[in-house]
Amino acid sequence: MGENASFWESLIYAHPTCTSWKQEAEGSIYHLASIFFVVGFMGGSGFFGLLYVFSLLGLGFLCSSVWAWLDVCAADIFSWNFVLFAICFVQFVYVTYQVRSVAFDREFQELYSALFQPLGISLTVYRKIVLCCDAEVVTLEKEHCYAMQGKTPIDKLSLLVSGRIRVTVDGEFLHYIFPLQFLDSPEWDSLRPTEEGIFQVTLTAETDCRYVAWRRKKLYLLFAKHRFISRLFSILIGSDIAEKLYALNDRVHVGQGFRYDIRLPNFYHVALPEPPPVLPPPRSHRLQRGSPRRPPAAPANCGSFLAP
Repeated sequence: MGENASFWESLIYAHPTCTSWKQEAEGSIYHLASIFFVVGFMGGSGFFGLLYVFSLLGLGFLCSSVWAWLDVCAADIFSWNFVLFAICFVQFVYVTYQVRSVAFDREFQELYSALFQPLGISLTVYRKIVLCCDAEVVTLEKEHCYAMQGKTPIDKLSLLVSGRIRVTVDGEFLHYIFPLQFLDSPEWDSLRPTEEGIFQVTLTAETDCRYVAWRRKKLYLLFAKHRFISRLFSILIGSDIAEKLYALNDRVHVGQGFRYDIRLPNFYHVALPEPPPVLPPPRSHRLQRGSPRRPPAAPANCGSFLAP
């Protein structure tokens, strides 16, 4: 214990205390370095926040190195600050390369800003989602069909980027699909990964449309590798189906009161009317006790069918 106490005492009290402070202030380079440090530590998160922080901290350490070399003339202060400047410079170059590698086209950038960024999805995760659809935006011309009822197989999941899609069944209008909505989310949710199905509705472009399409098999492989992306799409698809259910006012009626949503073939809603209560026949039609049973009289217009 005595040796430990002497070590700490020597570490603390070995240096002389400041009896007189330096009257003149340090040079402008030192103060510029301090300003860079203060502003640099105000940076945010994300790629651009890291670029902001490393650039300003690097400039601060560079100014400190120049100050140590010219004013202080201390090799150790210069060495430490120059090493820190080199580290910040390398980090800045690395983050710049990452930002450049996840750059997208204008439509994918707008899609990220409108749909994925508000959910806190990073650019690296979004890059995996974009690569799964081959970073391609498909064009659908006006009055062309995306899917035809009873003919088009359900083999992909598509998200509308621009335009408007009309959904019909047997020529009857159901609802519209607007940008940032999935074109076939109900069909996707109604099938298991190993099942196959066919569209029960027709999807027609009312205007020139652009959409992003993920192939079914590739998307399920992405889900198997990244559970976070799987949960993300599950939330997006569930929210999209809820919006379509609210927009779906017209129902298809089958006989005897059965009703079901045409876009959700695995959910049936039965709305059978209650049967009317059975009432006893009127008293005039009852047979009085002791009266002979008489056959009912034939209608007047049936005389021509009676035998002579």
